[in-house]
Amino acid sequence: MVIDTAIKDFTIRFGNRQDTALILQFIKELADYEHLLDMVVATEEILEDYLFEQKKAEVIICEYQQKPVGFALFFHNFSTFLGRSGLYIEDLYVRPEMRGQGMGKAILKYLAGLAKERGCGRMEWWVLNWNEPSIKFYQSLGAMPMDEWTVYRLTDEALDKLANQ
Repeated sequence: MVIDTAIKDFTIRFGNRQDTALILQFIKELADYEHLLDMVVATEEILEDYLFEQKKAEVIICEYQQKPVGFALFFHNFSTFLGRSGLYIEDLYVRPEMRGQGMGKAILKYLAGLAKERGCGRMEWWVLNWNEPSIKFYQSLGAMPMDEWTVYRLTDEALDKLANQ
């Protein structure tokens, strides 16, 4: 299903198995922008398995004049306080040359509508503290920083160590 937006020649569609290489390319472009490219270990095989076999997350592909220009990867989480699921955006990316045309807002509007349609109580994402343009953009939409919370993460050896105790 392709969704037309208010932006001429800009569409949003759900990603499919044939988009796996493109999704990985977008992930790497985003990681490069965030100065985190060395942390990307995902492969096409891993993405295909988790996205299209196990269905652990979903992807939308954004196209301008039928050419891919961005994507968002998201999944459902759950709020015990709300007693409802939420929509968590892991990645949202628009290629630099396409920014400033309303595409990011169109993506978030689409995802907000999807969250409401699915009965979600909220939509969340992270943004790097140094990414002022994105922070200002998100705040202009009414998003609020959750700066009274600190994210903790276990990976690699720490995750293995805890799991094996």
